[in-house]
Amino acid sequence: MHPIIPIGTIHSPHTSIENMPIQPKGATEFRGTVVLEEQYTDGLQDLAGFSHIYLIYSFHKATRTELLVTPFLDQFTRGVFATRSPLRPNHIGLSIVQLESIDGNTLYIKGVDILDGTPLLDIKPYVEKFDAVRNSRSGWMQASEDEVRKKRSDSRFG
Repeated sequence: MHPIIPIGTIHSPHTSIENMPIQPKGATEFRGTVVLEEQYTDGLQDLAGFSHIYLIYSFHKATRTELLVTPFLDQFTRGVFATRSPLRPNHIGLSIVQLESIDGNTLYIKGVDILDGTPLLDIKPYVEKFDAVRNSRSGWMQASEDEVRKKRSDSRFG
C-alpha cells in the first residue's frame, strides 16, 4: 500500500476549531487558498475550467477516534460513518469549495469550512453530471439549509 502524504496546505481564516462553520453551506463568504507543493503544479492543468472542486484533507487536529458520536445538528448518538465527524478512523475530510482562480501552485477558493494549516491529500473536480444526486435521502439529518448555514462548531470533536 502506498503511504498517503500531503500534497499541499489549505489556508483559511479559521484559526480555531471552535466557532468554525460545520459545512461549506455555512462558509459561503469565507475565502482561502490551497498551496500545492511545487512538484504537483502540472497536475492543475485544465482545473481552472471547473467552478467547484472537492478538497480531500486530513483532520490533522483530531486526536482520537470514536465510533459513536453526537453530531452538531443532532441530539442523539450516531455511528461515525453516518456523520461528517472528524473522529473517524482515518481522520479524512471532504469539502466542496468554489474555485475562483489558480496562480501557479496556488488555488484561490471560496466557501472554505476548513481549519487553517490543514494538510491537503487530493483535489478532484466537481462534475454536476457525475456528482449531483437527485431524489437522495439524508437519513437522520433533518436540519434545514438555514440551520446548517448558521451552525458553528464547538469543542466536542477537538
